[in-house]
Amino acid sequence: MTEAAGLVPKRILVTGGTGLVGRAIEKVVADGEGRQDEEWIFVSSRDADLTNAAETRALFEQHKPTHVIHLAAMVGGLFKNIRYNLDFWRRNIHINDNVLHSAYETGVQKVVSCLSTCIFPDNTTYPIDETMIHNGPPHSSNFGYSYAKRMIDIQNRGYFEQHGCRFTAVIPTNVFGPHDNFNIEDGHVLPGLIHKAYLAKQTGSALTVWGTGKPRRQFIYSVDLARLFLWVLREYNEVEPIILSVGEEEEVSIREAAEAIVEAMDFRGELLFDTTKADGQFKKTASNAKLQRYLPGFQFTPFRQAVKETCTWFSTNYANARK
Repeated sequence: MTEAAGLVPKRILVTGGTGLVGRAIEKVVADGEGRQDEEWIFVSSRDADLTNAAETRALFEQHKPTHVIHLAAMVGGLFKNIRYNLDFWRRNIHINDNVLHSAYETGVQKVVSCLSTCIFPDNTTYPIDETMIHNGPPHSSNFGYSYAKRMIDIQNRGYFEQHGCRFTAVIPTNVFGPHDNFNIEDGHVLPGLIHKAYLAKQTGSALTVWGTGKPRRQFIYSVDLARLFLWVLREYNEVEPIILSVGEEEEVSIREAAEAIVEAMDFRGELLFDTTKADGQFKKTASNAKLQRYLPGFQFTPFRQAVKETCTWFSTNYANARK
């Protein structure tokens, strides 16, 4: 049908397809933003070990994608990164190299990989933008993950210059939403706090936030990020990466994020801050000026609404949520 209509079908392989962002893309596509000429294939670590070159190549041979959204990664929050910097480096380097090289070898037309604002230099000026990725060392707490992700940008440039490949990357700020990893020890700050608030409400105890609550972050709702991923896949033709983020004025402190969760969960107990725990980077304010030039009218979900929807999802799906 699509070929008869003159449309060339796209087979879009999404690695890390059962994670936070993969699930959001799947939802957005199912809710009507997919197109007739697109076939979507969501794979996870159960389908292939992407640290293994042969398994990765076999996955690409099996599905024969024309396009790839590369989300698969070893990820974790501040404290997991501090403990396992070498593991973050090695696993992610292997995953990224195998995915990009298999994409090149099997003739994939476009790859969109996912980076993170934590890859930017620790000592920098704000707001950070896409030109500043390699201007200095990242924060010492997650240097393994950060350097591994930076190498995707290097490889994208290499594949383009040497082979003409249209491989690019997006740089989201802190992503959250349904299907996140809500593990208190190893998850990111927002899902960890949501899980803590849920338990504190059940037991009638205080909600304790690790750190001072002063660090500031830009949060992006996974559903908004998913919609932007579709635009990048279809319309964005630069090899240079693009920051996907709410504006600088939407930055909130960890305290404000905790207060939004307290409100969304209708938590009535005490809110405490354990200042013996590390804060991590104080801020990593990112400019979304490049995105605004391309999509000036894009509407982000208001932060408190997105937090409310995430808390409701977690409470409803508590038994099966990753935690």
